[in-house]
Amino acid sequence: MAEKKKSAYAAAGVDIDVMMDSLQRIKKRVKATNTAGVVSEIGSFGGLFKSPGRESLLVSSVDGVGTKLKVAHMANKHGTVGQDLVNHCVNDILVQGARPLFFMDYLGTAALDGKVFEDVLTGFCKACMENGAALLGGETAEMPGLYPQGEYDIVGCIVGVVEKKKLITGKKIRKGDVLIGLPSSGLHTNGYSLARKVIFETAGKKLSDLVPGTKTTFEKALLAIHKSYLNPMLKLMAKIDVHGMAHITGGGLYDNVPRVLPANVDAVFDRSTWTVPPVFQFIQDAGQVDREEMYRVFNMGIGMVVVVGRKDADAAMKLLKAEKQKPVVIGEIVAGSGKSVLVN
Repeated sequence: MAEKKKSAYAAAGVDIDVMMDSLQRIKKRVKATNTAGVVSEIGSFGGLFKSPGRESLLVSSVDGVGTKLKVAHMANKHGTVGQDLVNHCVNDILVQGARPLFFMDYLGTAALDGKVFEDVLTGFCKACMENGAALLGGETAEMPGLYPQGEYDIVGCIVGVVEKKKLITGKKIRKGDVLIGLPSSGLHTNGYSLARKVIFETAGKKLSDLVPGTKTTFEKALLAIHKSYLNPMLKLMAKIDVHGMAHITGGGLYDNVPRVLPANVDAVFDRSTWTVPPVFQFIQDAGQVDREEMYRVFNMGIGMVVVVGRKDADAAMKLLKAEKQKPVVIGEIVAGSGKSVLVN
């Protein structure tokens, strides 16, 4: 049987058949993420979703996973970065009290590798199902010459909903409130440009090397999935009056927490209350990175900060522990000017 002639477009680096074949294989997984609000079928020009109601607000956010993708490429493991992206976006709207409705993705690459594409989308589907979100649509673009050969970029957009009366803005935060930290699973999706430079260039480590003082490889530490805090926080918000939340991403505790603080208070964090994961300590020591810069670039072990009234702190801690979290009281709100202060 004669071999199928390659199209001129494929010869130029874009093979449409590879993408269409992969889409057909992934369709069932995408459809499995459908929730009650989904109206359209995969393949439509636009995704359709039923409006949640007049007394609700839609909350949206868009993000990527940065150069964590370079680590996935180095390891040739692409099944988790999709989960990273969905979970990151979920956390970003969660801080306003929103639960996700649907997620949409963009994947850009030089030339589509069907297996890589399917692995990434499988990650999207897994995380969407875990977070109760529909994977409503996406865009896949092949652009040879724009992306390095064999590599890709992903971006995600999430839309969620919150009742107007349950919107969390941070306006309720006041002097005496307690700061509860929820541990991160690692770097999440921030600081990878610095981490890669220190680990692989300065220190000359390989993915298979162990993070000093642990039995964990750098590959496992760096590809640890960005944690979603949705389900435990939904349980907490149903029982406790949460005054504010901050997702600790790029900018760390210094830059993310002030985004929800009133102008007349400060958030004071006691660094002695939690143990910084070994991978961060290695980056700091091997790269001779200033300690304050570490806390500005990385989450340093705290992925989400929750602010509650002092009278509710014990109940919040008990509830979060019941949800198999490991919450830590890491500080308090004091009179100030709307900034984060780190002590010890």
